[in-house]
Amino acid sequence: MCGIAGIFHCGTPKPVDPRRVERMTDALLHRGPDGGDVWTEHGVGLGHRRLSIIDIAGSPQPMHSIDGRCVLVFNGEIYNYRELRRELKELGAQFRTEGDSEAILAAWQQWGPACLSRLDGMFAFAIYDRADRTLFLARDRFGVKPLFMVHLSDGSLAFASELKGLLAHPLLRREVDPLAVEDYLTWGYVPDHRSILKGVEKLPAGHYRLLRHDQQPAPPVQWWDVDFSKRHKGSTADLSAQLLHLLREGVESRTVADVPLGAFLSGGVDSSSVVALMAEASREPVNTCSIGFDVAALDETGYARRIAQQFGTNHRERIVDPDDFGAVDMLAGMFDEPFADGSALPTWRVCQLARENVTVALSGDGADEAFAGYRRQVFHAREEQVRAIFPRALRQPVFGTLGKLWPKADWAPQALRAKSTFQALGASGEEGYARGLSVTPPELRALLYTEAMQRQLGDYRAEQPLIAMMQGAPARSGLDRAQYADLKFWLPGDILTKVDRTSMAVSLEAREPLLDHRLVEFAAALPHSERIKGHQGKWLLKHTMERMLPHDVLYRPKQGFVTPISEWLRGPLQSEALGIAASGALSETGWFSTSHLKHLAQQHIFGRSDHARLLWQLIMLDRSLRHLGASA
Repeated sequence: MCGIAGIFHCGTPKPVDPRRVERMTDALLHRGPDGGDVWTEHGVGLGHRRLSIIDIAGSPQPMHSIDGRCVLVFNGEIYNYRELRRELKELGAQFRTEGDSEAILAAWQQWGPACLSRLDGMFAFAIYDRADRTLFLARDRFGVKPLFMVHLSDGSLAFASELKGLLAHPLLRREVDPLAVEDYLTWGYVPDHRSILKGVEKLPAGHYRLLRHDQQPAPPVQWWDVDFSKRHKGSTADLSAQLLHLLREGVESRTVADVPLGAFLSGGVDSSSVVALMAEASREPVNTCSIGFDVAALDETGYARRIAQQFGTNHRERIVDPDDFGAVDMLAGMFDEPFADGSALPTWRVCQLARENVTVALSGDGADEAFAGYRRQVFHAREEQVRAIFPRALRQPVFGTLGKLWPKADWAPQALRAKSTFQALGASGEEGYARGLSVTPPELRALLYTEAMQRQLGDYRAEQPLIAMMQGAPARSGLDRAQYADLKFWLPGDILTKVDRTSMAVSLEAREPLLDHRLVEFAAALPHSERIKGHQGKWLLKHTMERMLPHDVLYRPKQGFVTPISEWLRGPLQSEALGIAASGALSETGWFSTSHLKHLAQQHIFGRSDHARLLWQLIMLDRSLRHLGASA
């Protein structure tokens, strides 16, 4: 795992100051503490920081092809690099190293952009072709590895693995995009179609860009997509056998490393499945670690401990408590952009714990998106059945009115909290799912914004890109479209961003075997009955793992890896909740009504409503603005 950065002049090539590239890579030192270098030529500069995982001594970067024509900087891992090298050797390629980086260079020279479909891995890389004078930027299928870009006033394009790499460039303007604030307040993160700073872009997952010195910058090109429009045929037994084979391949391919390796173990279905398959394939005990909480209802360490005992792992655990809130400024520095996923803090802590013993850790991320494991997906499938029975002309007045009149009773039993369900049923499937996925609904955002902020936003609402994505999805059903949105919108923007930044902050490589693209493509074509059965989501995966995991681990209610922020903000962190309305960074922006912020904090503290997620969002936004030193 590594950090990359570079500068490329579009139009008229100009000299590139190597010190600028070096400053950009220095900002990424945590991603690659084992070494780094910079290479420049007229019109281009590439920089690299290395965390050595494979071919530890033999693959320095920037890496030149044997013929000297191409130069590569690469962040990630190619899991099928050995097979790829064998194929390329048969085609005449020669190699000087034993790693995966040189395989990318040879694949590019053999197949051009088509090489991407042959790469099984997680990656973001840049290749400069000195003969064609082109720059090729590419990102993996799911967006496991990030890539930020910005066009600067001198005509250059700068890119880096994290926003902090671009922040090191003196020409970057630090002006906040108000549309990104709307996105962030809606989702709790800034999605990949936008950045918190105006002008900064993220290369979308499954896309590449090919840039030339003598042409205007070309837009990104999509090279991969997940297709939900097909359906597998066959019995449950046959599908389960295929799934187990793909699971084993995904896990085994990600255990290749020349450094110590382990796994995160939460005690849930996904991480327990990964550990079970790792134990099956290894002669040595698997290194596992887990994080617990000081709130018993949210603590899963007992389940993790049970799985660790069953498979004889070397297991360690640690507890997160409110005192860890002191690290909030460090979190803001890790993410650069505002990021309010409540599990970021414990994810960072478990990465710290893992790094004490290993350099690579496998996670269970991706299965909920691919196999329909989220409660919201199960609820959406049921809502779609209702929408199929009642036309919208009937649903809109009936359920829409109920949604407006029904009280928002966060304190009430689950069965009586029907407001969001009525609101969703009164809308289209896409609109309903966007509402269910959002953290802060549009009605509440409208109350929070000042008139000046409303004018800046105009007609834009953050749900619009998600709705458009679902409407254009290669899918047959509402459940298909919901899962497509989770894989393409939620996963890269939230889950993978969280894991990348928290793991890289401690120089740990995290790998996601359940995001093997063959496994996800298989899951996307499963019949509905193999994804959801009764109230159970992720059914075929659970059924398949019954041969290895205890029944109560597989079928207990999904809990999630969430910090007990709600309790903390009513207890030891009350002052943080009350102080958000008077925050200097937030109040100076003029975006929010301070009186309404204070009212929300009081409602939460006294238990009248649960505004923990929104308050946490505002706290993280405040810290991020301070970190960025950006203007509104």
